[in-house]
Amino acid sequence: MDIFDFNEEDSIESYLQSNFIGLLNLSDNEFSIIKVAMEEVREVPEKKQLISRITTVIIDRLDEFFKSQIEKGNIRSVDSRVLAAMCFSITFQSIILWRVYDGDPSVEADRYGGSFLDILFNGIKS
Repeated sequence: MDIFDFNEEDSIESYLQSNFIGLLNLSDNEFSIIKVAMEEVREVPEKKQLISRITTVIIDRLDEFFKSQIEKGNIRSVDSRVLAAMCFSITFQSIILWRVYDGDPSVEADRYGGSFLDILFNGIKS
């Protein structure tokens, strides 16, 4: 998925925001592929490969981005794979679930994305 491609000049904020907006703006055709892959997993367990490949590609790209940010000193030394999985979970799964169930998100996308980034950067402790 091109949504998760990055270049070395991308800031953390702009990269994660573009991921979020890119997923939110998936075309119906692109989303249909993901939806079919998710349905196949439920129907035929052996067909987990497609959704698994999509997930692996996304998490690998996020992991690569976070590793580069750690090397640059923009992020403290954390497990980049855990951070990648966490960001994937929040962005990809939230947006996909909204679209799978044809519902409107309970908060607007800009506010949700901003809140996600705020919590990611500033944590939850007061």
